[in-house]
Amino acid sequence: MDSLLLVIKGFFMGIANVIPGVSGGTIAIILGVYEKFISTISNIFEDLKENLKFLIPIFLGMGLAIVTTSKVVGYSYDNFPLPTLMFFVGLVFGGIPLLFKNVKGKKESKQVSSYVIAMFTFLLVIFMASYKLLFNINSEVSFVSMNILDYLLLFIVGVIAAATMVVPGISGSLVLMIIGYYYPIIDTINNLFKEDLISNAFVLLVFGIGVVIGIVLISKLLEILFKKYNTKTYFGVLGFVIASIFAIPISACIELNSITVNIEQSIVSIIMLVIGTIISHKLGSE
Repeated sequence: MDSLLLVIKGFFMGIANVIPGVSGGTIAIILGVYEKFISTISNIFEDLKENLKFLIPIFLGMGLAIVTTSKVVGYSYDNFPLPTLMFFVGLVFGGIPLLFKNVKGKKESKQVSSYVIAMFTFLLVIFMASYKLLFNINSEVSFVSMNILDYLLLFIVGVIAAATMVVPGISGSLVLMIIGYYYPIIDTINNLFKEDLISNAFVLLVFGIGVVIGIVLISKLLEILFKKYNTKTYFGVLGFVIASIFAIPISACIELNSITVNIEQSIVSIIMLVIGTIISHKLGSE
């Protein structure tokens, strides 16, 4: 696969990770790099040179997106939430027909269990997106005066965050928000060199180790599922991805409390929806 194309796909995956409620895993699925991404990470040392040729452009694209667009995307999300969200909904929507090709005509596509799996994953994403609203949760943790158990919990949170980054349809940033770790971690990153460098660095190190271990473990599990239960796994993925279309605006409404809608915003939102759909369909076909 062309390196420049991988950088572009990684770029969109990176942008997705900036927006609460949007899953980088979903975008990877839509853009057609998910299975190879999972397989490469879980077997990175088997053919290190070739695997790095695939992973480096993707991570480069993700890094470029986070560095160059995080402020722009964040500004757009805060000031023009509906058009911004509709662009990401379009990215998801445009790739769904490509996903159906993976299950069309397969034996398992006629089994009730496959649809049960898809419904379960669909409801799981909707529940997680609505969790804060349903239980009126608005608590955050503190990294001040942490003990051994606090660091152990932070490590586990890192593993959970990694799982949600890898599993399509579930936003890692959203899950961190739900359990109260999103803003404390963001603040720790932003204040890394401003105050208490050693303490902040250790917090990020523990969290980062959890993330790395979580990505490797979950990637290995998903690779096994795709190999042994390919069609049923894709049904589960379909449930995740289709739910994302609803989870993205639900998450935004909870995070932003309200979204103003007028004629201009509606027109621009429709345009952004179409643009997102075209981009994902085109890139997913490459």
